[in-house]
Amino acid sequence: MNPNVSSVPKSQFVPLDELSKISESTADKGKKKVAAKKAADIMPKGAGKGLTIARRFTNPGSNPLDEVKYEKRVSRISNKDGSVVFEMKDAEVPAAWSQVATDIVVSKYFRKAGVPQYDAQGNVMKDAEGNVITGPEKSARQLVSRLAGCWRFWGETHGYFATKQDAQAFEDELSYMLIHQMVAPNSPQWFNTGLNYAYGITGKPQGHYYADPVTGEIRQSEDAYTHPQPHACFIQSVEDDMVNEGGIMDLWVREARLFKYGSGTGTNFSKLRGAGEPLSGGGNTSGLMSFLKVGDRAAGAIKSGGTTRRAAKMVCLDCDHPDIFEFVNWKVNEEKKVAALVKAGYDADFNGEAYATVSGQNSNNSIRASQAFLEAVERDEDWNLYWRTELRKAQEEDRLPNPCKTFKARKLWDEVCYAAWACADPGVQYDTSINEWHTCPKDGRINASNPCSEYMFLDNTACNLASVNLLKFINNEESLFRGIEAFDVDGFKHAVRLWTIVLEISVLMAQFPSKEIAELSYRYRTLGLGYANLGAMLMRMGIPYDSEMGRAICGSITAVLTGDSYATSAEMAEQLGTFPGYARNKEDMLRVIRNHRRAAYHAADNDYEGLSIKSVGIDQKTTPSYLLKAAKESWDRALELGEKHGYRNAQTTVIAPTGTIGLLMDCDTTGIEPDFAIVKFKKLAGGGYMKIANQSVKPALHALGYADDQVDDIMRYVMGTLSLEGAPHINRQSLKAKGFTDSDIANIEKNLPSVFEISFAFNKWTLGEETMKKLGFSPEQIADMSFNILKGLGFSAAQIEEANVHICGHMTVEGAPHLKAEHLPVFDCANRCGKIGKRYIHAEGHIRMMAAAQPFISGAISKTINLPNEATIEDFKQAYSLSWKLGVKANALYRDGSKMSQALSNKSDDKEEKAEPQIIEKIVIKEVPRRKKLADERMSITHKLAVAGHEAYVHVGLYEDGQPGEIFIKMSKEGSTLSGVMDTLALSLSMNLQYGVPLDVLCEKLVNTRFEPMGMTSNKEIPMVKSIMDYLGRWLALKFLTKEKAKRYHNPDLIDRSYKTGTKSKDAFAMRLPVVDEGTVAIDMTSPSVEKAAETIMDDLEAAKLQGFTGSVCSGCGSTKMKRNGSCEVCLDCGATSGCS
Repeated sequence: MNPNVSSVPKSQFVPLDELSKISESTADKGKKKVAAKKAADIMPKGAGKGLTIARRFTNPGSNPLDEVKYEKRVSRISNKDGSVVFEMKDAEVPAAWSQVATDIVVSKYFRKAGVPQYDAQGNVMKDAEGNVITGPEKSARQLVSRLAGCWRFWGETHGYFATKQDAQAFEDELSYMLIHQMVAPNSPQWFNTGLNYAYGITGKPQGHYYADPVTGEIRQSEDAYTHPQPHACFIQSVEDDMVNEGGIMDLWVREARLFKYGSGTGTNFSKLRGAGEPLSGGGNTSGLMSFLKVGDRAAGAIKSGGTTRRAAKMVCLDCDHPDIFEFVNWKVNEEKKVAALVKAGYDADFNGEAYATVSGQNSNNSIRASQAFLEAVERDEDWNLYWRTELRKAQEEDRLPNPCKTFKARKLWDEVCYAAWACADPGVQYDTSINEWHTCPKDGRINASNPCSEYMFLDNTACNLASVNLLKFINNEESLFRGIEAFDVDGFKHAVRLWTIVLEISVLMAQFPSKEIAELSYRYRTLGLGYANLGAMLMRMGIPYDSEMGRAICGSITAVLTGDSYATSAEMAEQLGTFPGYARNKEDMLRVIRNHRRAAYHAADNDYEGLSIKSVGIDQKTTPSYLLKAAKESWDRALELGEKHGYRNAQTTVIAPTGTIGLLMDCDTTGIEPDFAIVKFKKLAGGGYMKIANQSVKPALHALGYADDQVDDIMRYVMGTLSLEGAPHINRQSLKAKGFTDSDIANIEKNLPSVFEISFAFNKWTLGEETMKKLGFSPEQIADMSFNILKGLGFSAAQIEEANVHICGHMTVEGAPHLKAEHLPVFDCANRCGKIGKRYIHAEGHIRMMAAAQPFISGAISKTINLPNEATIEDFKQAYSLSWKLGVKANALYRDGSKMSQALSNKSDDKEEKAEPQIIEKIVIKEVPRRKKLADERMSITHKLAVAGHEAYVHVGLYEDGQPGEIFIKMSKEGSTLSGVMDTLALSLSMNLQYGVPLDVLCEKLVNTRFEPMGMTSNKEIPMVKSIMDYLGRWLALKFLTKEKAKRYHNPDLIDRSYKTGTKSKDAFAMRLPVVDEGTVAIDMTSPSVEKAAETIMDDLEAAKLQGFTGSVCSGCGSTKMKRNGSCEVCLDCGATSGCS
């Protein structure tokens, strides 16, 4: 073991063979009996022989950490103006690691305090009093040793390995993979795991709980680190209670425990009452949103300090919650406030004052969309919202609940898609698909997810993650392109097995923020193994991300990942026992495993069990044969072992975003993503930024067969020279002429590889204030963080840009010399690259890649689908719909530039490049408002109407396509107030139509408006109205909208009758009459049909009088059940009154 890793007192751990020696007097006997009974009930025992661990990357007796070449580096995180956010000198890292990986591991993952310090000879340093001197970790060796050693220690202590040799092989193989950037666990492991094991760090207890590894008894943690918090992902429940345990305020405390140690959490808040619901003590609730804002502020305060803290949270809400509209539009409104603050002069940076002022910035928001809701959207059906109190009452009374509001499902869907288009929130989680792949439905539904939507399981459970760097498992970067088996399947399977064991051991050793999470994590033992760098791997293979081959490779590798992980789980179940909840859910879990296996074989749709949305199976023809064979074998083995032994874990895999650990592993792409852009600019949450350049472009060019000199030319075009030598306008000679010394120029050139634009290299931290003064800049200019030194030196914007392209490159392959057009798709990214790039991967390409992987993932896929700035709301609707129909479990869409600030960008956020911020408002039309006038000669319709004896004519001028473009309303009484109102209304409607306002929007505003005259009309298709405006809205809908749309605004039965025998019937159209409405034909009031209708109405009124009613007709619904109410009348059917009560 590394000398920097100290031993740990063994007394705090209880080996299995020592349990029988524990004295009965050490605990209450009654409690021990309960614990023993509970253990027998929830933790079935296995064979107990332990696991054997094969070596693939290491040799016995050789420490893999000693075989790596190291170097000492300076790690510095700077703002773009050069100010230093963090710095450490002499940090020891592998020489093969990039500076980006170095900065990540040193600034984020090195423990900053409490670590014993060592001298050059490896001896512990002590002060004059003999106390051990402590400080930060300074070597990647220390970091890897404390993680791998800790996992080995806990596993060996609790019987996971057959022999000590297996335990040593386990530690060595993990150390090798970590130091060679082959795999990385989630950030909380790096933050917390092994601090007690390696350094004896304890810390004050923080209210956590852990499950006894043998009995399952839940105990409160005695300190902060003996049981670490290695889990990144939590799902927590919240009850509709203010202050008690499990309630709203308790949730903020539980979240704080997670945020402090670098974890994230998600909660479905649908149990909370909506605004206006009754309180038990009287009065009404303030509603869901008031509490969400409190929780958001608490999270923001927690993340504002410390080195490991963050505030990643997911807020989910069901589509039937009464506050769903306010929730959907929450962040839209907050972004408007940010825009207003930026316009007033506040900084638009996401760490700045503008975003700190508004709410909703510390969570991802998602709606839970069920199959029923999505089908209602498709069919344009009604959707109901329910008060939470009514749902509970209906359940108690065993009846259907009464809705508090009903509307068209599309109305809510339109709001969701607009909000996502405007500010990237909310995302959509497909509730039915999620629960149909649920392995443990006997114990409850899946209601929520972690912050990034990849972990989806029962409330009050947790998941720890790790990701395999796929690029490290390519045998030869050129081989697959040439048809050779490039992907190292056996090496990948070996890594999957070992890291499944790591994550299982992490459940064993972990502590949790509440008793419930500790208990349920012990009971279900969910894991989150995934991968990273898929996009970069495909690029290096010379395969476009958006291609059939790309999706086939993705599906098959994902199948191997989860198939082998479940097989390993079954292997552990044989030795250690199944997870305690397995027996109850055995049949459901095996059904899910069989469905996974069917997707590997691309089974017919009717072969799947219990799925509403069928899976996208592996393409049997396109997939390379060796990958297809491996995928099928993995799932054959997973099912066979599971049927025999059960499983140790309810879930084993997810595809996580791998943002930070992806940088640690020098991944060009995260998770399942393609690259964001070939060169991108990343802001760090704690301040500072990084320039990140794709390292796969050059190997991909070699794999595609380009010569070395051609590759050099292309790379110089993309990345620039990264030197002032030979640059136009801004070069060594011109700078010397301005007064720069050789030392100044050397300092600038040293920073060029890490800057996004050359302007970033010219700052007072690089040059020093003395040089700035020597160059003639005033104290005010020197102090101004936004001061552009190059412009201050007299260089024009055009000169700076020309020099920038030469030094920093075009940042795109488009237009590069030698590059063939057919190879451009290989380098396509999620966004346009550089300032001149035009190509990007369409949203459908992202979604189909997710659909290729989803059938083989236990959980879900964390992925952001990037859309260009010009994407429309309709594009968002299509993306969400396609995701649903392809079986994706969750989806988040991001339109470039939809937020005032974004963490990752393909362009500089230099303030001089920004246009004045605009507050986005929802508009009905997509293009800039433009009036479309009618032709001088046009067709028209004239319609005669009468409402309560008031006659009028409506003239409608038509466009060439038959749609209305102008309206004139002529009342029979000229000069009356009503006539003037109708003239004004007609003018307003005409202007709205000519400026593109959809007719259905106008109909919605007109229908049900109420004022005199009202009552019966002369049109049997619209027999009763509340006003002339009401009549006009209904008539326009009937005449010009589709049948289904018209039913939104008028009685559906009357619409159907009109289409069957009336003015919209086939007979009416078959007569080939001129475009003249039925109103131009005088109604024969003496015709039998009219006389019969009149007689029927009179009979109804007489019957109503005999029943004690007034004999009047309700102007709201046409009912004859009108009763006296003071000096007015009230309708007993609809509640409408005659005007004064």
